[in-house]
Amino acid sequence: MERAPACEIARLPVELLSASISRATPRDACRVAVVSPAFHTAADSDDVWASFLPRDLPPLADGELPPCCLPRRSSSSASPPAPSSSQTSSWESGSKCYMLSARALYIVWGDTPQYWRWIPLTDSRFAEGAELKNVCWLKIDGNIDTKMLSPNSTYVACMVFKLADDFSGLDRPLQEAIVRLGGRESRRKVCVQSYDNEDEGGTGQVPANYLSISPLMQRRTRRRNRRLVPPDEENVTVPQRRADGWMELEMGEFFNEEGEDGEAWFYLTETIGGHWKRGLIVQGIEIRLKKSG
Repeated sequence: MERAPACEIARLPVELLSASISRATPRDACRVAVVSPAFHTAADSDDVWASFLPRDLPPLADGELPPCCLPRRSSSSASPPAPSSSQTSSWESGSKCYMLSARALYIVWGDTPQYWRWIPLTDSRFAEGAELKNVCWLKIDGNIDTKMLSPNSTYVACMVFKLADDFSGLDRPLQEAIVRLGGRESRRKVCVQSYDNEDEGGTGQVPANYLSISPLMQRRTRRRNRRLVPPDEENVTVPQRRADGWMELEMGEFFNEEGEDGEAWFYLTETIGGHWKRGLIVQGIEIRLKKSG
C-alpha cells in the first residue's frame, strides 16, 4: 500500500518553515504546530519563540537573556516554566510584562531572621519567596525602569502572595498601596487578608487545617470570615485568587507615556498601627498591561 504523498509545503526545509512562522504570532505558532510533525518541529524551535520577544529589551545577565525570560508557549502540551532564582521575569511575547521577585524588592527587616524568612517555592517561576514571621512595621517597595515597558501604555501593578496557615494581624489596620511615576502618584486602601469561604461571601483563603480543628473553632472561623474587610471602611481593594493558586492584590496603575525615562515605584505599607502581624508569603510584584474595557 503506497503512502499518500506529503503536501508540498511540508517538503520545505525546517529552517524555512521556522522563518515563516516567526513572522506570525505566538498563537499562530501554536496552531500550526498540530498540522504535521514538520510544522511541529519548526514551530517549537527556539529561534521562532526568541523572535517574538520585544526588540528593544534592555541587556540582562551580562548581555544574555536568561531562559526564564523566553516567551511562554501557550500550547496545551507545553510544560510550565521551571522555578528560577532570577530577580525578574518577563513573559507573553510581544507584550512587555514583568514580575519582580521577592528578592528584587526592598522589604524592611527582610534579611533579619527574627522578622522574615526566605522559603523555597515549588509553584512559582522563582525559586524562593519571603515569609513574614512577625513585624509591626510592614513596608515593601519595588521599582522598574520604564524604558523596559511599552510606551503609551497603561500598566497595573499587583502584589502576588499567599497567606500561611497561622496568619494573623493582616486585616487591621488596613494597608496602603502606592504607585508612583515621576510627579504622578496614586494611593489606595488595601487589605491583604481575605478568605475563600463562599458560604460567608469571602473571596480569599481559609486556614488549611480548618477541617481538623474543633467545631467551636470552626464556628469562630466562620464568624470571622463574614467580615472581608472592617465594616466601617469603604473603597478598600481586596485580593483576588489567580488561576495558579496564588492571590493578587492590585496596588494601582500608571500610564507609561512615550516610554519616558524614569522609574515606576510600588509600595505596600502599614507602619502607623503598631500591631504585630505574620503569615504573609510574598512571591513578588507583577507589572502587566491593563486589559482594555
